[in-house]
Amino acid sequence: MKKIYYLSSCSTCSRIITELKLKEKKFLFQDIKTEKITPEQLEEMKALEGSYEALFSRVALKYKTLDPKPSTEKEYKKLILEEYTFLKRPVIIAGENIFVGNSKSNIEAAKLAL
Repeated sequence: MKKIYYLSSCSTCSRIITELKLKEKKFLFQDIKTEKITPEQLEEMKALEGSYEALFSRVALKYKTLDPKPSTEKEYKKLILEEYTFLKRPVIIAGENIFVGNSKSNIEAAKLAL
């Protein structure tokens, strides 16, 4: 399966999609704002990435207002399922490979793998 979880309103996601030529590579696109992540999809991401915490975005504006901050896998999972902004984006899945977030090293690794 080739899939990307992203925000259509996010200029960084758009830049990465263009840079990696994902539309040409026939990825399934899921805008997480208009089509919520299901528990099954999140489980698949966790299985590939290793933890919910690794999928969690600490740069989301809503994270700054959280009190207390999440500290367990159960709390990270709950927050990601409740609010799309807590998923680090984009999440690119290609077979058994997963690339989470927009760090330069992550995008370079995705380029090599795709």
